[in-house]
Amino acid sequence: MAVKVRIPAPLRRLTANQTLVDVEASTLAQCLDGLESQFPGMKERLTDQQGQVQQFVNIYVNGEDIRFLQELDTPLKAGDEVSIVPAIAGG
Repeated sequence: MAVKVRIPAPLRRLTANQTLVDVEASTLAQCLDGLESQFPGMKERLTDQQGQVQQFVNIYVNGEDIRFLQELDTPLKAGDEVSIVPAIAGG
């Protein structure tokens, strides 16, 4: 089942400047694996060495933070929208 993934500007060079890509996945973990298959180097920018989402990366499924869902085990269904939002620091 295809889900839509919104790609933030800092990662678009990996997707040939695409802002929205389709990925076949039934969980968020499968979605990240699918992104890596289509766009090598994507997963290493989103996850740490233990395979968990980087602290400075926020991921939302249909507008809900995965930290309040089931994190990487969050189920996905056709038409869901996954948004990747890098944290921005400033001072």
